[in-house]
Amino acid sequence: MTRTTRWTIAILAVVAALVVALVAQLHDGSPQAGGPAVGPNQSPAPREHRDADTAAALAGPRQRANLPPCPAAGGGPGPEALRGITVECAADGSPVDVARALAGHRVVLNLWAYWCGPCAAELPAMAEYQRRVGPDAMVVTVHQDENETAALLRLAELGVRLPTLQDGRRRVAAALRVVNVMPATVVLRPDGSVAKMLPRPFANADEIAAAVGNDAG
Repeated sequence: MTRTTRWTIAILAVVAALVVALVAQLHDGSPQAGGPAVGPNQSPAPREHRDADTAAALAGPRQRANLPPCPAAGGGPGPEALRGITVECAADGSPVDVARALAGHRVVLNLWAYWCGPCAAELPAMAEYQRRVGPDAMVVTVHQDENETAALLRLAELGVRLPTLQDGRRRVAAALRVVNVMPATVVLRPDGSVAKMLPRPFANADEIAAAVGNDAG
C-alpha cells in the first residue's frame, strides 16, 4: 500500500467520523416525542407559576411573606388595556381581575422579578413611598417570573409588604406595552389611563415621589 493510499484512507476515516458525530448531534437536538420543541435560543412557553408551586408548597412562603390582600374589584371596568387579564394574588392564590382591581385608584404599578438585583434594592423604597402617600395612591407590585416561591421568600427577606400580583406570563407588561426591562414602574390615573412610564430603578422614596409627581397623589 502506497503512502498516498494510506493518507486517502485516513482522510476518509476522519470524514466518516465527523459525519457520524454530526448525525448524532442533530438527533440529540431534535424534540422528543410528546415534548415541546425548544431550540438553543428559545425558552419554553411562559407559565403563571412552576408546577412545584402548589398551594401546599406555597403555604409556608406565603406565611413568611405575610402580604396584604390584593385590591378588590372597584367601581367601573378599569384600565381598558388590562381588561380580561386575570392573574393570581401572591398573598393567597386568589384570582385577580387586574383591570377591575385597579379601577378608580391612583396606582403605582411596580414590575419586578425575584432574581433582579435592582428590583430588590428598589422594593423597600416602594414600600416607604406607600407609607408616605397613604390612601392617596396604591402601590401594587407585579412579579414577572414563574417562580412564585422565590418571589415570596424575597419579599419576606426584604420585609416588603405590598399587594403583589403573580404574573409569570408578563401579560400586564405586554398589555401596557412596557419596555422589556426590570424594574419598571407604570403610573395609572383613576380613570385607568397611563400617566407615566418609568423604566428605571429608584434608590429611595424621594426619587419615586419626584418621578411620580402629582399623577399618583
